Amino acid sequence: MKKALIYCRVSTDKKEQETSLERQANELKALAIHYNMNVLDVITERASGFDIEREGILQVLDVISQKEIDVLLIQDDTRLGRGHAKTALLHHIRKRQVAIFTLQDQGTMSLSEADEMVLDILAIVEEYQRKLHNSKIKRGMKKAVENGYRPERNIKNRMHGGRQKKDVPIEEIVRLRDRKLTFHEIALTLKGLGYDISKATVNRRYQEWKKSQV
Repeated sequence: MKKALIYCRVSTDKKEQETSLERQANELKALAIHYNMNVLDVITERASGFDIEREGILQVLDVISQKEIDVLLIQDDTRLGRGHAKTALLHHIRKRQVAIFTLQDQGTMSLSEADEMVLDILAIVEEYQRKLHNSKIKRGMKKAVENGYRPERNIKNRMHGGRQKKDVPIEEIVRLRDRKLTFHEIALTLKGLGYDISKATVNRRYQEWKKSQV
């Protein structure tokens, strides 16, 4: 049985909208029963669909990020959001492979050709950004090796099971800096070795090390 989450939204806090929220919830529960889904929770809120910083939708995203559900049930795509907010949310949910069912479609949500095109473009751009980021890491590593850096010697900094120590390896930063790599290139090189570290952190740790040598 698939696990589902119901999300209902109205745009105002007027009292008459209370019945709309109740109706949405009841109709979506019926849709879940029709498809033999187990509804884990019902989240309702009163907020503008153009606003992405909504408490209710943030709760939905938390549940999705934790991979607790298979399907999100909504009245129609406008309940999820409007304008750019809707596009961003659809992209986020699609990436996490959570299906969206709507009352309007009585099943899997159908999108307009324009919405599908935009989401496809976003997916393509994100994939190329990932490839570009990985290419930068490889480039930084290649330059470090050409300058005499030997990443295999870094094995001493690994923990059992191949995991990296959480502490930033200052000795590696100093060694790479001595080989004329920029702080950006050092950060990329260390990322390739499993250290999640920013250029700013590399710079700060290196400056701290220099002061300690005085």
